[in-house]
Amino acid sequence: MALDFTAIDFETANSSNASACAVGLARVRGGQVVATAGWLIRPPAGHDRFFELNTRIHGIRAEDVVGAKGWSDQLDDLAAFAGADVLVAHNAGFDMTVIRRACEATGDAHPPYRYVCSLQVARKTYDLASYRLPLAAEAAGFTGFAHHDASADALACAHIMIDAARRTGAADIVELAALSGVKVSQMSMPAEEPAHFAAA
Repeated sequence: MALDFTAIDFETANSSNASACAVGLARVRGGQVVATAGWLIRPPAGHDRFFELNTRIHGIRAEDVVGAKGWSDQLDDLAAFAGADVLVAHNAGFDMTVIRRACEATGDAHPPYRYVCSLQVARKTYDLASYRLPLAAEAAGFTGFAHHDASADALACAHIMIDAARRTGAADIVELAALSGVKVSQMSMPAEEPAHFAAA
């Protein structure tokens, strides 16, 4: 097996986890980043107000997403990029909740992704005063990226996991999780949701 996974990062328009306004993705194959992607998202209706605090963090404004795909329309693009990969995110609970809550807001079924948290892995791998993404990425040798740009953050997350696998000698993402004492979790799919997402 090889170190294969997709790193993901969301930015949100406001305090609602359903308010995804940008996503970044980085595909890793054999311990190397082989593809990246990222796009703006028009948040679901009722979750589409942009708070000044959030805009100050990521720089995205309501007018920036007017022509962007809505959550439902971009979900297939996200699933096509990630395929059947284990997803990795820094503070993965947040990013997985974004997927779940945005799907709830639009009535879409979310793929039952497995996922690992790079924040938890970083805590087991490095001895740092803080495990915020920029500091953990710096410990992994990845520096100078634009924090809170979703694509840059996904790439930073990927590099943390690649470095952690190198340090532990893990051959794949499941072994890395095990050696780090971290769970490979899975997004549960409500029984009434049709499981129509096939592995790519």
